[in-house]
Amino acid sequence: MKNRNLIKERKAVAGVIEALLLVALASIVISTIQLVYIPEIMEQREAEHMDDVENQFAHLKSVIDIQCMIREDVPITSPITLGSRELPYFVTARAFGELSIVDDAGGISTDIGDNITLTSIKYQAYNSYFVDQTYILEGGAVILKQHDGESMVIEPDIDISSPSSGKIDISCNLTYIVGVSGKNTTNGYKNRFVRTNYSYSVNGYTVTDINNHIRVYTEYVDSWYDFFNESSLGENAYVNKTSNYVQIQEKGSTDIGISITKITIYAQISPGWII
Repeated sequence: MKNRNLIKERKAVAGVIEALLLVALASIVISTIQLVYIPEIMEQREAEHMDDVENQFAHLKSVIDIQCMIREDVPITSPITLGSRELPYFVTARAFGELSIVDDAGGISTDIGDNITLTSIKYQAYNSYFVDQTYILEGGAVILKQHDGESMVIEPDIDISSPSSGKIDISCNLTYIVGVSGKNTTNGYKNRFVRTNYSYSVNGYTVTDINNHIRVYTEYVDSWYDFFNESSLGENAYVNKTSNYVQIQEKGSTDIGISITKITIYAQISPGWII
């Protein structure tokens, strides 16, 4: 009888040990997934979201370009996805974003003192796994900025002619974004919409002969500098930069003329519209 009881007790202990080992194995597998694979999955999700935002900003620019071209008051909404959600059943964090209309992002000036204000639509990502990025629609250009640099993803509507009779002509359709009070900023992770409509345009901002320089004041100096320097201006004019502006100067006997059409677009950010 004693031997039989001993065998039963050993079988019971073996069953408990098997259960503990299975629990330990499951914990190891879940921990490995949580610590190794989940961050990689979430980083990929946030990277894909940044690609989506880039495409959405390209779409927003195309919509505004069409409104500037037809010049009719036809409101159009463009989606912007602010963030991405967490994965279910695992410990993950959401990515958030902030969308805003910046009324005074910089300006364009000449040596005779004229100045036109630059405006922008700005998206700032607050990622948990992928690098934080900022997309900016400024002066008709789409710019990507992150901690290690910036680049111009889509170039602005600026036409630079080759020197003819000793002169370079710069022609620009400058989009001037006007935000609506109370509808110029939002944040979170859901989809939001930017509603834009054409208002009016002003032709004839023209300087036929720049005596000294043109300056573009902007927070994104490197992007604008690369754009101008890699254009025909880089070969036929002096393009320099400082910490807060890009400067274009005449080279030799080549004159520079600039003509800007300022097109005003009203914009507001959902939820809700003010009509």
